[in-house]
Amino acid sequence: MSKVCVFLADGFEECEGLLAVDLLRRAGVEVTTAGLNEDTQVCSSHGIRLQADAVAAELDLDGFDMLVLPGGGQGTENLAASELVTGAVRRQLAAGKQVAAICAAPSVLGRMGLLDGQEAVCYPGFEHYMPAAHMQDADVAVTDQIITGRALGAGIPFALALIARLEGQDKADQVQKAIVYKG
Repeated sequence: MSKVCVFLADGFEECEGLLAVDLLRRAGVEVTTAGLNEDTQVCSSHGIRLQADAVAAELDLDGFDMLVLPGGGQGTENLAASELVTGAVRRQLAAGKQVAAICAAPSVLGRMGLLDGQEAVCYPGFEHYMPAAHMQDADVAVTDQIITGRALGAGIPFALALIARLEGQDKADQVQKAIVYKG
């Protein structure tokens, strides 16, 4: 069973984060939501208070097959400012593992230079954070180790791409059919 960590920073876009969690769990993936605060309480971009599964600083972040960064303006800034997150992302990619980011969050990877020469998508207006990326006109961009999603409107295709990467296209197709998503 694949293991995924979804980072939940204050100000994260709740639908982008929780849609990925929901569909990954439907696919049988073990998902841990990790809050960046000193406790598990997180406040989303629309003021919804949530409880993460764990505090990120207390996890072995190197033990996950994929790290997921949801967007949201303030959430993205909090992810970018977190040495815990950026360090885990660098180690993840160095280990040949997967990283995914949606909406504004690909800008975190862009600021780190991790999208240089890679196909990518992001929320319109954040492209300047990834000047050396090959920006695509698509909902989702998939490379060897990084999957990026454009915005909340691409939340389902993004989550299905994560499932396909981790569990295979057949499993992604099963989940797509089960949620009656036509794509």
